[in-house]
Amino acid sequence: MRHNKKEKAIVKSAKTISATKRERRFFRTGLLFASPWLIGFICFTIVPILLAFYYSFTDYNLFTSPTWVGLKNYIDMFHDPYVGLSLKNTLFMVLIGTPAELIVALCLALLLNQRKVFGLPVFRTIFYLPTLVPVVASAMLFMWVLNGNYGLINQILNLFGIDGPYWLNDPKWTKVSLIIMDTWRCGSAMIIFLAALRSVPASLYEAAEMDGAGGITRFFRITLPYISPTVEFNLLMGMISRFQYFSQAYVFASLTDTAGSIGGGPGNSMLFYCLYLYRQSFLFYKMGYACAMAILLFVIIMLATALTLRVSKRMVNYDVE
Repeated sequence: MRHNKKEKAIVKSAKTISATKRERRFFRTGLLFASPWLIGFICFTIVPILLAFYYSFTDYNLFTSPTWVGLKNYIDMFHDPYVGLSLKNTLFMVLIGTPAELIVALCLALLLNQRKVFGLPVFRTIFYLPTLVPVVASAMLFMWVLNGNYGLINQILNLFGIDGPYWLNDPKWTKVSLIIMDTWRCGSAMIIFLAALRSVPASLYEAAEMDGAGGITRFFRITLPYISPTVEFNLLMGMISRFQYFSQAYVFASLTDTAGSIGGGPGNSMLFYCLYLYRQSFLFYKMGYACAMAILLFVIIMLATALTLRVSKRMVNYDVE
């Protein structure tokens, strides 16, 4: 009996050692195959973040060695009026532009989710196509669509006797113009919403209809709670994207800049945070100051994301199965 126990213990120990060696071999093999991505992630993500954090405490202009200045860049930021203005413009896009795009995308997804409409695949393609158009090309197109004199939108408004504004030349309407263009490019969010709507069980709608629930009641009691995780995902992605708003504003601001502006369009109404950061780094060569701005933006996005996740815990229903 003792020998049998010893033999079993030896066999078990040998199996454990063998399993451990196999797991280590698999781990090394996995690391080998993942090494191209890991090297790229370390070199092009982790290292730049660490360098940006270091340079944010220095006076650096790309042409000379960085000089340590401590918290000077951060102190200067809080005394820079354009930082506050750019944050205000950016928050407008986050708080107004993101919900507007999500609402339009969800409405389009609801329309495209109807099963009794002829030619739905064609409509899905048409609504998704604007997403494939490059941002710069879209901006140039909307330079004509939003032209105050002969633009397409103002021509349509004139048919109803309405004098349209000078969209891209009036500081009151520039950000609204950008929101209009962004809602036109909401195809990606629309496709994600459409996939979520397709996963809602038809039996829930049938049961609700039998109980006499109308379309609006079914939407708020069944559809919206069921796709709430998708709404949260699109909201977070849209919010993070708006905090980094740059390309559209850069094109519009460059073509409509006025006297007294620092590259933010009429009255600096399109001076968004990333646009101002870009100008500080590559126009004024204040790399240390720009890195401090980037670190501040990172902190703001992290806090906004954490706050959104905390608030959405009470509204998002993850138990959809």
